[in-house]
Amino acid sequence: MVQLETTTATTGQLLQYDANFCLPVCKLESERVKLTPFIPDLHADLYFQGSAAYPDLYEFTSRVRPDTGVVLYAVIDETRTSTSLFSLANFAGIIGYMNTSPANLSTEIGYAIILPPFQRTHVATNAIGLLLQYALDLPSHGLGLRRVQWMTNRLNTESISAVQKLGFKLEAVLRWDRILAGSKASDPCPGTVGTDTALLALCWDDWESERARILEVMDRRS
Repeated sequence: MVQLETTTATTGQLLQYDANFCLPVCKLESERVKLTPFIPDLHADLYFQGSAAYPDLYEFTSRVRPDTGVVLYAVIDETRTSTSLFSLANFAGIIGYMNTSPANLSTEIGYAIILPPFQRTHVATNAIGLLLQYALDLPSHGLGLRRVQWMTNRLNTESISAVQKLGFKLEAVLRWDRILAGSKASDPCPGTVGTDTALLALCWDDWESERARILEVMDRRS
């Protein structure tokens, strides 16, 4: 269990929150993006307000399920001016770790939803890069994990291309890996359709050779 303390943006009231994650949790920050643990009392309204007009955001995303292998972060764009610590002006979305295994020193980056006003900017690259850096850097700067994976619908070519630019390698396509709501007459399970999942990963030995280049990509201004 990881206990977090933070203050509200408006009143300064101290909040305590249990992240219920199996590894240490902390704020992560680059020059342009900050990842702060997602605390419902602080971030849920911003997330729902920011995403309500964009139902397509959930096309390739599964529901967050509470688990000690899961932790969510709020993504804050530090380049956007805002009158408060968190607002619709700088709240860029969510991202997190999932399927984390301390025994196997592995995790997966998932639940990545960047709101449309922040897409095709520096935000997604920096958010993913910060999670890679924290996961794969050695203690005391990181968690010292050996493997970070990324899984997405095989048809989500934009997601696949984005993480390949950050060094992820396509390892497999898992055929008929997921069941989604829908309809297909030939499916033995009425009312459901199956999808293929692309599995990509970046491991500690990749990170050793790619780290400097990935940090350079995060700093890129165009």
